[in-house]
Amino acid sequence: MKELIGIELISMGDNASITISSVLYMTLAGVIIWFSYRWIKKFTRSAVKSGKLDTGREFAITKITKYIFILIYLVIVLASMHVDWKVFAFLAPLLIGVGLGLQQVANDLVSGIILLVEPSIRVNDVVEVDGTVAKVKEIGLRTSTVESRDGVAMIIPNHILVSEKLTNWSASDAVNRFSIQIGVAYGSDVELVKKILTECAWRHSKVITNPAPIVLFRDFGESSLDFELVFWSNFPFVIEIIKSDLRFSIEADFRKNKVVIPFPQRDLHITDPAQKSLIQ
Repeated sequence: MKELIGIELISMGDNASITISSVLYMTLAGVIIWFSYRWIKKFTRSAVKSGKLDTGREFAITKITKYIFILIYLVIVLASMHVDWKVFAFLAPLLIGVGLGLQQVANDLVSGIILLVEPSIRVNDVVEVDGTVAKVKEIGLRTSTVESRDGVAMIIPNHILVSEKLTNWSASDAVNRFSIQIGVAYGSDVELVKKILTECAWRHSKVITNPAPIVLFRDFGESSLDFELVFWSNFPFVIEIIKSDLRFSIEADFRKNKVVIPFPQRDLHITDPAQKSLIQ
């Protein structure tokens, strides 16, 4: 190649060199890889619009493709520079030492690849980690970004999403079961209570009607008859708002129908110490 071009721009000893032909070769390879990546990205977006692919898988495919193309281009660059691959043999001990010191980083990198390949957690999934419910906004190679209900962005190492215990509310066909506990006073019309709870659930736009909401008579409490309203919804990220709406509606209907929500009552007996001494 050197004899053909006749011009060597940069020489890096006996191991590597950059010539005009190598620059042209790297430029051509970069353009081809860039347009290939753009085409794959455009293809996956059209697949999402047509319903053949969901946004989570589209994100994973484009991310994996990006990293593969970067690796391919790096190999092409090294080959174009005529790098002697034996040079990397001397770096092996150093790389091993660095790897031992960065085990957690390596763990996060492997976990990131697992997240991109496996469909267990995808972008826009609603997950619960350490009691915090958040929506997955981005899955990176080492860390992932999630957004809490308060709108706070949190950076989470990938190994937590892979190895730690968490709940993916979006994994079970996007329909989840929730419940609200309600207590009414003794003597209340239980059939009326059941009717009110069911109607309140049916009226809410974010409550699934198939399966239909159900009312369970849970127990005879100390000061109340305990009921549970069980319903299904595909909006887990705003479920607390849905529950709040249902409680507002239930309270209004109870007040309209004169159904009493009791509060715990205790009898307090006061003994006169003087009378107690006389009895003794």
